[in-house]
Amino acid sequence: MTTAGSLVDVPGTKVGHAHDPRAWTGCTAIVWEKGALCSVDVRGSAPGTRETDLLDPTCLVDRVHAVCLSGGSGFGLDAATGVAAYLEERGIGADVGYGIVPIVPAAVLFDLSVGDPKVRPDKAMGYAAASRATDAPVQEGNVGAGCGASVGKIGGFAKAMKSGLGSASVRLPGGLVIGAVVAVNALGEVRDPATREVLAGPLNPDGLLEDSHELLIRQPFSFTGVPKGTNTTLAVVASNANLTKAELKKVAEMTHDGFARTIYPVHTMYDGDAVFAASTGGVDASVDVVGAVSAQVVAEAIARAVRSAESGGGLPAHRDLKNVRQGDGSKP
Repeated sequence: MTTAGSLVDVPGTKVGHAHDPRAWTGCTAIVWEKGALCSVDVRGSAPGTRETDLLDPTCLVDRVHAVCLSGGSGFGLDAATGVAAYLEERGIGADVGYGIVPIVPAAVLFDLSVGDPKVRPDKAMGYAAASRATDAPVQEGNVGAGCGASVGKIGGFAKAMKSGLGSASVRLPGGLVIGAVVAVNALGEVRDPATREVLAGPLNPDGLLEDSHELLIRQPFSFTGVPKGTNTTLAVVASNANLTKAELKKVAEMTHDGFARTIYPVHTMYDGDAVFAASTGGVDASVDVVGAVSAQVVAEAIARAVRSAESGGGLPAHRDLKNVRQGDGSKP
């Protein structure tokens, strides 16, 4: 299966970014003007989220009109208010009888250590991201929610590398399209899902990649120099499959396998990892097929996020290591 393209290949899906490249922070709005069924699965233990409870299959609301991914830690949740304001102005949302209420779940990652911690995505930035949402190919790298993203902090922030935002999609026989966008801000290292090559991770003083497993077992009680809640990988995966809200919950659960194929360690007490799974409908497909392929698409998007990132905020990127011999970095 070859993954190419981006999340907007899924019919009815638009994506927009807004960011401050000097403060190294930003947000991304994934918009469905006609609504999309959606659920979520949070595996990390330090999440920052908004309106994720309503995505449980037992809750009343089943359609969302956007998902907002943002930097800024807890402060960045304010960006979702701007996304909702933009949609309300255009009459996009749930008609509650007294007006239109856009349903905009959100999740945030921690990027305060990379740029200016006093500048965070706010309502204005969220509004800007939504206003820029388009079905053009998704921009990748140091954009949107990935503007200030970093990885490899398992040995402390001084050893970290720059990451970013990536997207990928796949078209299957029968017209099924599955796409994803991921902002990668992990505690651990990131590996290519096909070759297992370490793409980014903790660096030693000589600029060589360290073995994350060795760093892990050297710190049996806690990670040194890593404050809790300072890492999170956020993903939105969507398809045009005819799935129920409960089935989308299963897709979100299965999609986390893509995290495990590329990030090590993953879903730690220091990460707030979350996957939103959405569907615009139109094609009959098995929930197992959608879930399994979604994991593959997300894994590719994670690798693309790292490959497309550029150095910044004092952190080197994957492209800076192309002529540097890597350490062993093998996992057990």
